[in-house]
Amino acid sequence: MKVLVEVSARHVHLDRDTFAALFGQDATLSKLKDLSQPKQFAANEVVSVKTKKGRLDKVRILGPLRSYTQVELSKTDARILGVETIIRDSDELDLDGTAGATLIGPKGELKIDKGVITPWRHLHISSLEATSANINDGQLLKVRVGGLRGIVFEKVLVRVKPQFKLSMHIDTDEGNAVGIGPNTIGEILL
Repeated sequence: MKVLVEVSARHVHLDRDTFAALFGQDATLSKLKDLSQPKQFAANEVVSVKTKKGRLDKVRILGPLRSYTQVELSKTDARILGVETIIRDSDELDLDGTAGATLIGPKGELKIDKGVITPWRHLHISSLEATSANINDGQLLKVRVGGLRGIVFEKVLVRVKPQFKLSMHIDTDEGNAVGIGPNTIGEILL
């Protein structure tokens, strides 16, 4: 089974209260462009992520606003900030044990005590496609990507939801190591 492999750069998910603290009570999140998953978008708004040891500016907010606040970084980004990140499923909302940081927006800043992670490489697949391919939510698969620096990604976490569009997401460290470009296609190894 073929799958589009996409690189997911550093980004943040914000809850309503955090967004208001950073952008003002009357601010609204505005769409820059749609992402591959239905109803998900990259926002025009960006924040800075700061720790005692480093800072990353222009970190994109992904919308819509969520019920939680989370910062998703590659391991290289985490080193710039001087924090140790745990590789977590970005849908896992128990953020205990994860690093914290200060988020800075145009109208304020807010310290979060936890929520900085490196996301687990994952595969989005619709319920219908998953059933047809005998793939289960939470399963770990392998995905082969060809090319000059071809590789088999192991332990690709499967996420199944009715509305998902088939795609695999990896972080920038993984994408750069393999030379992932636009429209890179991988093969799910069952």
